[in-house]
Formats: sequence, C-alpha cells, structure tokens
Amino acid sequence: MTIQIRMLTLGPVATNCYIVGDTDVHEALVIDPVDDATTIQRTAEQAGWTIKLILATHAHFDHIIASKALKEMTGAPFWLHEECVPFLQTLPQQGMMFFGQQYPEAAEPDRLLTSDGETLSLGPIVLRTIYTPGHAPGHLSFYMQEQNIVFCGDALFQGSIGRTDLPGGNYELLMHSIFDHLLPLGDATIALPGHGGRTTIGAERRGNPFLLDWIERHS
Repeated sequence: MTIQIRMLTLGPVATNCYIVGDTDVHEALVIDPVDDATTIQRTAEQAGWTIKLILATHAHFDHIIASKALKEMTGAPFWLHEECVPFLQTLPQQGMMFFGQQYPEAAEPDRLLTSDGETLSLGPIVLRTIYTPGHAPGHLSFYMQEQNIVFCGDALFQGSIGRTDLPGGNYELLMHSIFDHLLPLGDATIALPGHGGRTTIGAERRGNPFLLDWIERHS
C-alpha cells in the first residue's frame, strides 16, 4: 500500500488543494476543491487515480469554488461539516463581496459531518475529523494518523494562523482549537495548510509568533 499526496495551489488567493491517492487501488480523495476542476481531475488522472470523494475543511469561497464542477465531472460525493451550510449557500455572493464577480453555486453536500473524531475511509486511506473552528464555522482538520499528517485548512499556517475578522470568525475559539486539538497531535506531525507551505506541529509550537504570544499572555 502506497499513499501519495499531490498539492495544487489554485484560485484567486493561492489556496492549496490536496489530492490523496493510493497507488494500489488507484482511488483518491480531494481535500478542498479550491478552483479549476479540470486541473484537479487531470492531476488525479495523470497519477492513475479515480476521484471517489471530495471533502472541504470549511466553506469560505476559495476552498469550494470548484466543488460543483468537480462533483459533476467525477460523480464523487461532497462532504463537509453541517455548520458550513450557510456559507456554502452564499458562494456566489462571496465572490461579489471579495472580487466583484459572481462565482458558480457550490455543490450540494451528500453528507454533513457532525462530530469530532469521525473516521472517514476510502480504501486504505483513513482520515479522522478534528473539529477546529475559529477561522470559520464548521472548520474541520483531517488527520491521517498512520502517516502522521494533518490537513489543517486555515486553522494553522507556517508561522501564522487563520484570520478571524470574517463573519463567524472567533480568535479565542481558534486558539483553543489549535492548542486543544492540533498541538496534541505531537511535534513530529506534518501539517499541510490551506495556504503556504507545509510545516510541522513542533515547528509551530516553537516558533509561531501567534502561538508564542498566546502562551505568554496566558502563562
């Protein structure tokens, strides 16, 4: 069994889309269908994978622009947290708000995830949901325990954290999500964020200025 990850940085604000595939069963899932469904599908095909599942960490526009097109192209179901639905329904308006252009409607979700610690499986690919709100309502991170990788969306970045000045954002809640649910995964855990490069939990624990400031103010 060999699980591989392809990262694509796409869309108007350079958002990371991850394609997680297995080279034995030739199936893959997508985490955050950010934009350009054709490129996402082509990348999977070039790796020899068939996309069987589409997940979203949250429903801010830049993470779901291609959700409907990719679902129609692949027939794969689309899953995200139930608290994301109000944002999902306003994707066209989000485009007007930020860029003065209307985005297509988002895909209808086929399953609404509701709890922390759900196990999601696609063949040998196994993810555990981690509820990490604060940047956005219903924000989930997806943890591959066997590979020691967490797809942390816009909760935690290399040297930064997700912004909390958008509707539904909450700085205190985000920091609790990071300290209570992401840092306990362990310093060796690789963190793959929604923007920017990969990092590790240990690197952020030791050097992330937002986390260090929080520790100083709460010690």
